[in-house]
Amino acid sequence: MLTIIGGGLAGSEAAWQAAQRGIQVKLYEMRPEVETGAHTGSHLAELVCSNSLGSDLADRAPGVLKNELRRMGSLLLDCASRTAVPAGGALAVDRHEFARLVTTRIEEHPNIEIVRQEVTAIPQKPTIIASGPLTSSSLSRAIANLTGQDHLYFFDAISPIVTLESINMEVAYRASRYDRGEQEGGDYLNGPMTETEYSAFVEALLEAERIELKSFEKQLENGVKAGMHTFFEGCLPVEVIAQRGPNTLAFGPLRPVGLIDPRTGKRPHAVVQLRQDDLAGTLYNLVGFQTNLKFPEQRRVFRMIPGLEEAEFARYGQMHRNTFIFAPVLLRPTLQYRQRPDLFFAGQITGVEGYAGNIATGLLAGWNAARHLQGQEPIQLPKETMLGALCHYITHASAADFQPMKANFGLLPPLNGVGKGRRNKRRRMEMYAERAMRALDGFLHTV
Repeated sequence: MLTIIGGGLAGSEAAWQAAQRGIQVKLYEMRPEVETGAHTGSHLAELVCSNSLGSDLADRAPGVLKNELRRMGSLLLDCASRTAVPAGGALAVDRHEFARLVTTRIEEHPNIEIVRQEVTAIPQKPTIIASGPLTSSSLSRAIANLTGQDHLYFFDAISPIVTLESINMEVAYRASRYDRGEQEGGDYLNGPMTETEYSAFVEALLEAERIELKSFEKQLENGVKAGMHTFFEGCLPVEVIAQRGPNTLAFGPLRPVGLIDPRTGKRPHAVVQLRQDDLAGTLYNLVGFQTNLKFPEQRRVFRMIPGLEEAEFARYGQMHRNTFIFAPVLLRPTLQYRQRPDLFFAGQITGVEGYAGNIATGLLAGWNAARHLQGQEPIQLPKETMLGALCHYITHASAADFQPMKANFGLLPPLNGVGKGRRNKRRRMEMYAERAMRALDGFLHTV
């Protein structure tokens, strides 16, 4: 019997992988009995921050990771493909249909029992902890007692969602960067900004009121906790990015590269992109607009975006605390706890960032937990694979450098025989992807 704590992306994938290998699984999910403050429903694998699993292009790092997951039989990648919505070269899903499908598949598996109950102590039997970044306070204390260390914290933020019918399509236009889209005209809606409109928007953003943090979060924000990361660089609130300089947004989430306004035939000074959030195409989220502004301020400031003057908000952005353990000291690349080989960690609590990374570590933890229960050695993927490199990073990073990490080519061993520089960048990415697939295929033939 295997106990899995947490029915998010990692826990759901882990449960499936272990069950597929003949292991009886008890999957504990505390929702809806105990809420998290960020989730809104009771389905397993509910997506919170975004509906995008990142690039699905074969020569991009997130695409390499997803292709590895497909080769390894990921349930959640299959569910994502079945509930996908147009997103150019990215894999985005209808978040509600995705969670519903995952829940149905897990519920129907004969080797999995779902228990709707909060776990407050770490079981003394084979267990995977996949409780996610919003681990309950009771379980957080149990993990802290086990590890003998404090957690590391960072703040995460989610972006607003607006209704399609409230977007002014006489101003906004449909396009994907460099025409990389499946829908006619493109997969994204775009709000073009002139330099004057952009400057006024940034000024209003910087002056807007933010939601006051809770007392313990204030302490963390002020740097009281040693080793703490206040914000994760990959998911900064838009107002924090704006603080770094007047042009930071224009070179970041509002960069207009590859987006010509069909009405003017020119590239705008800045562009706000909106991505489809549901299969029906009635909801769109503001890409890169994670925020901690007060709700009335979000309504006031974000309606300054051309095309969103009368926007109706189906969900406002918000910020919450995320928790992860100090994996370089605590975990092996197999995702086993160093002091207890029958205890595994998976998902964002390990320091892996991004939906695909969470799914991937769940897959590996579920596979290895099954092997452990069956008396086999756990597997450690080659560092030439994206998942192997990601697990190597979180278990070997230095204390000074460790922070949540997404899949990226910088984690992989360097290539030989290809030059550096922009002209060779595309070929390097292709070679990384090809090498990763060869390494994975060769490895899978041995297990």
